[in-house]
Amino acid sequence: MIYQPPFEITPTIINQVGLISEKVAELSLSEQNLSPKLRKTNKIKTITGTLQIEGNTLTEEQVSAILEGKRVLCSTRELAEVQGAIAAYEQLNQFKPGSTDDLLKAHALLMGDVLKNAGHFRSQSVGIHQGKKVIHVAPPAHQIPGLMTDLLSWLDRCEHHPLISSSVFHYEFEFIHPFMDGNGRMGRLWQTLILSCWKPVFEYLPLESIIRDHQQAYYQALAQADNEAKATAFIVFMLDAILQTLDKSASVNALESAPVKLEGLKTTEAILALVAQNGEITRQEMAKHIDKDIRTIGRAIKQLQERQQLKRVGSDKTGHWELL
Repeated sequence: MIYQPPFEITPTIINQVGLISEKVAELSLSEQNLSPKLRKTNKIKTITGTLQIEGNTLTEEQVSAILEGKRVLCSTRELAEVQGAIAAYEQLNQFKPGSTDDLLKAHALLMGDVLKNAGHFRSQSVGIHQGKKVIHVAPPAHQIPGLMTDLLSWLDRCEHHPLISSSVFHYEFEFIHPFMDGNGRMGRLWQTLILSCWKPVFEYLPLESIIRDHQQAYYQALAQADNEAKATAFIVFMLDAILQTLDKSASVNALESAPVKLEGLKTTEAILALVAQNGEITRQEMAKHIDKDIRTIGRAIKQLQERQQLKRVGSDKTGHWELL
């Protein structure tokens, strides 16, 4: 018997898929214009977002520093979680969504320094707790290999739109809970993989950070899908999160491409305007745009930082600016 995950295609889902497809087409046109710095910034947001959902307390600035090989004051586990996520996302485009071996390799990268049996399906029963209450009892361990084979086989032959199949996979993966730890971040990683196989631009979109911003709704959608015994509610949530990610990315692209009017502005005001357009701008580029020497730019930046209007995330070479 061929496995078929239970879900419905509702009018809401059809409308969401249509909207996302339109926005992706528009964004893909500008994908080639994404600077390496912007891609790196989005990767940092992705890694920080997916780990913070699981309780990791490190900030984007700290994750950026770890990515650059710098020392960061944190627990051994949190450092290992960041390093594992960096390794897994850097190899994302080398994985095949329907491959069990690749799924296990990705988990080994993601959790290798955190979990003793990383890269292997769990061998004991688990339950998901909320406080003292058990909110989900995962299938028995002896069923995991068969359930994951069925799910990955379904994904391989699925004819539904990748926006739908990726969301269904994400929910079913969380329901099965195939690993002792790392299931949430693996489910999000694999949905990003499925989407990036459809449209490569998804490799550079920080979907995980949007999910982090709506973490409670994320868990509620999983719980609703459990209660209804079908993935429909979770599909709707994920498509909405994807729409928000695309809208936010489109806004960033629009700011980057729109000309900035600097005439009549003070140096500090001009710097803020330039950073609002492009957080990856360098001091040299600021000096060129504003027609001031680099020392004047440095003094103005120092004033903005002292006023807590401007913040540097990461190093001068590979970091970015943020408005406060």
